[in-house]
Amino acid sequence: MNQIKKLAGQTVIYGLSNMLGRFLNYLLVPLHTLVLGKFYYGKLTFIYSSIAILLVILTYGLETGFFRFASKKDEDYNKVLGTSLYSILTTTSLFILISVLLKNVWQGYFEVNQVKIVFYFIFILAFDVLNAIPFAKLRIDERPVKFMFIKLLGIFINILLNLFYLVLCRKLSEAGDTGFLANIYNEELVLDYVLIANLISSAVMFIALLPEIIKVNPSFDIKLLKRLLNYSFPILMIGLAGMLNDNIDKILIPELINDPNPVEQLGIYGANFKLSILMVLFIQMFRYAAEPFFFKNAENKNAKKLYADVMNYFIIFGLLIFLGVMFYIDILKYFIAEEFREGLFIVPILLIAKLIYGVVFSLSIWYKITDKTKYGIIVAVTGAVITIVLNIVLLPRIGYLGSAYASLASYSVMLVVSYLLSRKHYLINYNFKKILFYVMMAFVLFVVSKVIKIDKQIIQYIMNTLMIIGFMGIAYLIEKKSFIHES
Repeated sequence: MNQIKKLAGQTVIYGLSNMLGRFLNYLLVPLHTLVLGKFYYGKLTFIYSSIAILLVILTYGLETGFFRFASKKDEDYNKVLGTSLYSILTTTSLFILISVLLKNVWQGYFEVNQVKIVFYFIFILAFDVLNAIPFAKLRIDERPVKFMFIKLLGIFINILLNLFYLVLCRKLSEAGDTGFLANIYNEELVLDYVLIANLISSAVMFIALLPEIIKVNPSFDIKLLKRLLNYSFPILMIGLAGMLNDNIDKILIPELINDPNPVEQLGIYGANFKLSILMVLFIQMFRYAAEPFFFKNAENKNAKKLYADVMNYFIIFGLLIFLGVMFYIDILKYFIAEEFREGLFIVPILLIAKLIYGVVFSLSIWYKITDKTKYGIIVAVTGAVITIVLNIVLLPRIGYLGSAYASLASYSVMLVVSYLLSRKHYLINYNFKKILFYVMMAFVLFVVSKVIKIDKQIIQYIMNTLMIIGFMGIAYLIEKKSFIHES
């Protein structure tokens, strides 16, 4: 249980950087939806979805490969680090060169008039790829505080630049000021300002990470690279399929949705997708701490019990987030501009889908620590195929609601497939009775909040708060005995 406490502690620190950082970025959503409007916000969603997918391709699973090999006692840590770094640097440089040569192709893909949007995209992506291994190094070295500092540094710079362009310069321009700052702003360049801010913040994080790499004197080993790639290629396929699950809907909506303004529909979907951010943040901070934690405890004689306990606590906290968002959705909706709120009905579906995705990630440890990542490909590709097919079928019929249902169906099938495969290759005895009880309790509380409507909103919030406290209290009483017993 001490290992669980250690994981919880690191999760809190990673959570501070990701939760606080993404929450601060989340505060930009009202500004972006207000200033960009549905069309440009749709464009921004499309660009960022493309970056997310290509980020997986350009890191080609080496982040997880680095974790696996760097944690082995019989491997040279510096060689693993250096080989991973130099490989990423080489392929990223090739990507930049080829993309610059094919800039007109990218311009047509994004359907933008100015090629500079393409350059913003290329270099944001390149810096994010180059930052991947240095950030992974901080995680494997168990240095979450420095990880947090650099992450927050980049996030604060991004936020400040957004506020500079979209608030200060915009307000001065609208007020009729003729000074330098007012002249910076042009309402036709709102998309540029957001991307410039992102580019600068990614570049600053890259510079901040350089000393961490330079002082190590990493070396390169071609034979080690082959082994790394052999291990990481399935991770690439898994990650790519996962990113397709997360982002292909945002690529397909403008192409398949039956609406005269498809990019605006993507903007509405993307904005409401942001309301599931608390679940995404929780899963992300759990992932940062859990992946190296799982690998380091793989040889622990109680590893399987440890993994089962982690799953149990993960589901409890995930359900709390679901209830918290849905119980206070009437407050959270003000984080997006009013013209985007017509899509609020998809939020509970997306929250449940993301929670299931988190469970799938926790389950995935069985094929990673047994080096049977080929089975991970089966799980991930199955999910991606379902996502793509359902989006193609549903988008023309029911609009972006179809994308929400596609995510829910995809992650649910992935969960079942992964669990069935794990029973054969690495059986972990999860406590399904407890898990089912928590799920049913959360479902009942959610239904009660929907059925019992109180005219005075403050009373409704008090009732919802008491239900959340009740859920936490019951979970605490159930888990307290086993937690104390195993400590």
